Amino acid sequence: MTTTSRTMVRNWEPGSDGDPRRNLTLAVLCLSLFMVVLGNTVLNVAIPTLVRELGATSSQLQWIVDAYALVFAGLLFTGGAIGDRFGRKGSLNVGLVIFATGSLIAAFGGSADMLIAGRAVMGMGAALVMPSTLSILTNVFPPQERAKAIGVWAGVAGAGGAIGPIVSGVLLEHFWWGSIFFLNIPVVALALVGGWYLVPTSSDPSQAKLDLAGAALSIGAVGSLIYAIIEAPAQGWTSTNTLLWFGIALIFGLAFAARELTADAPMLDLRYFKRRGFSGGSLAISLMFFGMFGMFFILTQYLQLVRGWSALSSGVRTLPFAITIMIVAPMSARFAARFGAKRVVSLGVLVAGSGLFLLSRAGVATPYAYLAVALVVLAIGMGLTMAPSTASIMSSLPLAKAGVGSAMNDTNRELGGAIGVAVLGSILATRYASTLGDSLQGAPPALAAAAETSLGAALAVAQQANQPAIALAARQAFVDGMGLALTVGAVIAVLASAVVFMVLPSHVGPSEEQERYGTHETDD
Repeated sequence: MTTTSRTMVRNWEPGSDGDPRRNLTLAVLCLSLFMVVLGNTVLNVAIPTLVRELGATSSQLQWIVDAYALVFAGLLFTGGAIGDRFGRKGSLNVGLVIFATGSLIAAFGGSADMLIAGRAVMGMGAALVMPSTLSILTNVFPPQERAKAIGVWAGVAGAGGAIGPIVSGVLLEHFWWGSIFFLNIPVVALALVGGWYLVPTSSDPSQAKLDLAGAALSIGAVGSLIYAIIEAPAQGWTSTNTLLWFGIALIFGLAFAARELTADAPMLDLRYFKRRGFSGGSLAISLMFFGMFGMFFILTQYLQLVRGWSALSSGVRTLPFAITIMIVAPMSARFAARFGAKRVVSLGVLVAGSGLFLLSRAGVATPYAYLAVALVVLAIGMGLTMAPSTASIMSSLPLAKAGVGSAMNDTNRELGGAIGVAVLGSILATRYASTLGDSLQGAPPALAAAAETSLGAALAVAQQANQPAIALAARQAFVDGMGLALTVGAVIAVLASAVVFMVLPSHVGPSEEQERYGTHETDD
């Protein structure tokens, strides 16, 4: 395969090895992916440092975290379509440069507002990078190797979420807070140099016009939906402002659907959802990241505030999850080929639910060995689910639309994760406040009210008032809330496992028909 070819979409001959550089290409793509995933998780343990160093308010802290996810999710479909239309390698490289620019703004801005702006710019770059990595991978690897390569890609994506807090913890202990963003610069440089030599060019051979109206409507729909989900826990799920933003998301969504169903060259052909590999894979990915993001949001607080471990120590204790998912995800392709995608994915969702249930039983002084086992079980389930589900989505589309397929996969991740944090976080907060309120009925009202806002606030109040009983009650109330939230997540996973088994085809994979004309699915 030559890089001068306008597209790599072609018919692979039986036994073809594809591009001889493909494994090195995969390494460059995974490096780029890892950087983007770290960008979404590296702030989890840096919040106290930002409060101390920048004097960030609660509102600014929220936007420091959410600006990245909001811009990233809103632009994903547009980023994938740009790659399909104008070239995925170029889209990847431009995205890397934008991401590096945002990282520099965040690292050296010197204020909370500049940090928010830098995070937003990083989200713009990530929206070009992440769809490009998966769509290039799909075009580089021949059908018989594609599922395994996607398994490696999925393993890196899953591990990045767990390794982010460790990297952040190490840097914060030895360098200034901006180092967590400055680290991206050498990674971008390495990815750009490696990509120049190892990443071939590909695009949609039809050269269809970019659907600008569809792009604008998708940004409005996804952006307003993510914003509503982010704001709902703080403002109330039934508040006027929350319902207004959900209404705006619905209007944009309906307009987007109407546009895509009538456009000559739609950005996302909604008829793809009739394909069970596409819809079933999307459902499984959304549910996995619902549980994963929600779990890490809760677990980070549990390890640091309940158990009292440092940011770095807490991050290290999540390593069993990262190591396990990096091992299991590449193996899942072999399991799916032997036993069928729907069996492996539905089992994976069920196992992940079991991991959530095990974590829900953790207490204030549960031995770490128990937590490690629960994280390993959760990682096995997610490792079994992520790669076959992603492969199902990508195999359901023509290779020419790999960018949009990748964007759909990534949007599922972001929406599922945002909903997981919002829903499980709301359940935790409600149960925590209720339980702690019952425990502090005899305490001064002002003291009790302050303690009920969050576990961190309760520990601060307990220290200032020299009331260790408040700290003990707050930790127990948090554990009660965590147990309820993760139990709900486990129940949802069990129900989802049955739905995925019914929806997802047994075997979804590329065939000669897909390579030439479209897609192919096989059921039992």
